Amino acid sequence: MAIRIYRMNPNLSRLHPYPFERLAKLFDGVTPPAALAPISLSIGEPQHATPGFITEEVITHLHGLSRYPLTRGMPELRAAIGDWLMKRFTLPENSLDPDRHVLPVNGTREALFAFAQCIIDPASQPLVLMPNPFYQIYEGAALLAGAEPWFMNTTRESGYLPDFDAVPESVWKRCQLLYICTPGNPTGAVIPSAALQQLIELADTHDFVIASDECYSEIYPDGSTPPTGLLQAAAELGRDDFRRCVVFHSLSKRSNVPGLRSGFVAGDADILASFLRYRTYHGCAMPPATQAASVRAWQDEAHVAGNRTLYTQKFAAVLNILTPLLDVRSPDAGFYLWAQTPIDDTDFARGLLARQNVIVLPGSFLSRRVDGLNPGQDYVRMALVAPIEDCIEAAERIKSYIVGL
Repeated sequence: MAIRIYRMNPNLSRLHPYPFERLAKLFDGVTPPAALAPISLSIGEPQHATPGFITEEVITHLHGLSRYPLTRGMPELRAAIGDWLMKRFTLPENSLDPDRHVLPVNGTREALFAFAQCIIDPASQPLVLMPNPFYQIYEGAALLAGAEPWFMNTTRESGYLPDFDAVPESVWKRCQLLYICTPGNPTGAVIPSAALQQLIELADTHDFVIASDECYSEIYPDGSTPPTGLLQAAAELGRDDFRRCVVFHSLSKRSNVPGLRSGFVAGDADILASFLRYRTYHGCAMPPATQAASVRAWQDEAHVAGNRTLYTQKFAAVLNILTPLLDVRSPDAGFYLWAQTPIDDTDFARGLLARQNVIVLPGSFLSRRVDGLNPGQDYVRMALVAPIEDCIEAAERIKSYIVGL
């Protein structure tokens, strides 16, 4: 039989295995104790109840399936998003036009990936800068757009934030796109306004676009200051055109609706006009029922405040158990704990499953080795998304595991 050879995009072969694929391989052959129910802290999938009014909006609007939705979304959704952005980030009145500055998307993951395909000119040896550790979509998007990823290590010494001053001038000159994540995944660190404004000035100087992944922005400790966003930092500079600035937001974490696949992109109107053209060909319009439910979700803050309270309670309870034994602190925002391990992070994760039936994600799976350092090495990420009782039980099992090392 003849072997059929297919010609495919060569950049596909450059994609790394996804962290959870690596995790499954790491756990191959491990038999957890049957007497202990499994508890997973590895995946950042919100487990709090979806607000009933959002579910009902989906059901109520299923009759709209007989028509194609517009890629730009219905005006009511763009208006609701625009109103939320103006209030949440204290943007100047009338500085944001929902028809020009807002574009609904099917969750931030697909938009973050597609954005690079729209922005990058592969003919000019482009670089895409990103933090390290990082959300692996940034790297895959860069590679498949024909660019080279350039990683900025985030370490304890840098406050788990990228050191933008350490980036060589030659790198900034080749940069076409900069991904930032604030609050950060996995560290929870928030980039301050002054650093965001520094990036805007660098983008002006070197002509690159800033893509700010802000999908964890609404999960922060009760009573604390909400994280600053990129558009807010731009507005503080008097930049009401948001030039070169694009933010990505999602309802998945904010409203506990990861299955709804609803978010938005907002910022530079010229960039969004090109991104809309790309998405029109891409065929990724949001279903009508999803749009209707999203309008209600962006208009309500009570459920978001309740969500924050649940996370605040979980962090307090879990850290009370773990801080005497692990080098770990409460994050600035988000729902992850970034804990330093007393042994190799992969050995820690494998042993924890084998002895306590608790799953955590090795930090080295979320990072790349740069300048001889993998900044995720000897860290694990714990997603406190399960019910508080499970999070406390997991923390007690982790405590027992560490004591037995």
